[in-house]
Amino acid sequence: MILRRVIQHVKKQEWTAIAIDFMIVVLGVFVGIQVSNWNAERETRQRGAEFSQRLRADLKEEGWLYQFMIEYYSDVLAAAERSVDALTGKAPLSNHDLLVNAYRASQYRHGARRRSTYDELVSTGSLGLIKDQKLAGVAARTYRITTLENLVRESLESLYRQAFRMSIPNDVQRALARHCGDRPLKLGDYEGIADVQGYPCTLELPQDAIDAAATSLRSDPMMIRLLRLRIADLETRLGDLTSNNRDVFEGLRDIAMEGR
Repeated sequence: MILRRVIQHVKKQEWTAIAIDFMIVVLGVFVGIQVSNWNAERETRQRGAEFSQRLRADLKEEGWLYQFMIEYYSDVLAAAERSVDALTGKAPLSNHDLLVNAYRASQYRHGARRRSTYDELVSTGSLGLIKDQKLAGVAARTYRITTLENLVRESLESLYRQAFRMSIPNDVQRALARHCGDRPLKLGDYEGIADVQGYPCTLELPQDAIDAAATSLRSDPMMIRLLRLRIADLETRLGDLTSNNRDVFEGLRDIAMEGR
């Protein structure tokens, strides 16, 4: 329609009308471009807000997992120290309590990392959509470190864990797992963390079975050496989590505490 009008104006040499038509066309193109840009910016802001919300939710769960792993493996470390002190005579324990602590010193727990949002941002080159620089920084540092994975792997592959399970009869191990094993815990339950492992328990086994299993531990000199190695490894990884990566620990804690 505009083109036909321009042609008519040209034929009649109506230059003012031609100029007006030209301005209308230019203005229309300009407005169209601006509207397109505004829509693109709005969509970008919306995507950024959605990614930020998802990333914050992931990091809140990461913060809980980080806290859980620190407290859980601190309990494992304490059980290992009580066990080695009992075996060396520094702080004697009953056969029952030695078995419980020696068993708990061999335990490990893992948790699924919540990193799908961050990995999507990285793979699509969309990290710039996260405008909250503190949030982006905590995420980058959290997902860069491998301390949690190393802690779980070393615990699962621990020579002490292998030696303990080769030394103790299977019926005793089953009783330990049933009565003194790790309690289940829901994601995000901070109050329940302390009761996952360090709770009081009683083995429902004949005393002679408890004594025989404890004697097996006490008579093997390698148990002390392997417990010392277990303690050293745990102290190293817990030091990584709480000291060497303190910025990660504090950043996750701050995010996890939001809205609590």
